[in-house]
Amino acid sequence: MSLADSLKSLNEFDVNDLDLNNAGIWPTPVKIIVALIVFGLIVGGGYWFFIKDQYAQLERVQKTEQELRKKYEEKAYQVANLDVFKAQMAEMEETFGALVRQLPSETEVPGLLEDITNTALGSGLSLQEIKLQPEQQRDFYAELPINIRVSGTYHELASFVSSVASLPRIVTLHDLTIKPTGGDGEQLDMQVVARTYRYRAGE
Repeated sequence: MSLADSLKSLNEFDVNDLDLNNAGIWPTPVKIIVALIVFGLIVGGGYWFFIKDQYAQLERVQKTEQELRKKYEEKAYQVANLDVFKAQMAEMEETFGALVRQLPSETEVPGLLEDITNTALGSGLSLQEIKLQPEQQRDFYAELPINIRVSGTYHELASFVSSVASLPRIVTLHDLTIKPTGGDGEQLDMQVVARTYRYRAGE
């Protein structure tokens, strides 16, 4: 059958005349169109029910592969630099130990108060008050506030502050107030809170 005859028979064909029992006598163009539709349905159904899930699984596997590769690279880096990390850890432990040794224990607090007293007197100051306040608990250490009140000249006060900062134990100064006590303005009264720290090991 020529192309012209096929087109003529297709134009004369009525869709209502389709009968599956007589599919063999359908015009060739109709057979081709129906075959393409059936083929498309089969391909589409196969993709929807089989291939689509495979693609989703492939994406999950690829994502897992990337995560595992990243973890592998991190582990490989750590292994390659293990000696460096060990050296850094040992240095940090040594530094931490040195800092902890600078924190007074409970038995050393009276000695620290004595050191501050001697520092004040050695700087030429008149010690008005030195009083230990209640301990304040923190995460892994405790703060020990000490109220200090001294009087003297500006240079004597500066010498005292510098000497306290040079003590072998960690002591910080807070809430410092200075006011003149004499008419000449040379004598000054200084109120300050010194804070030292105690390591709370195993409490």
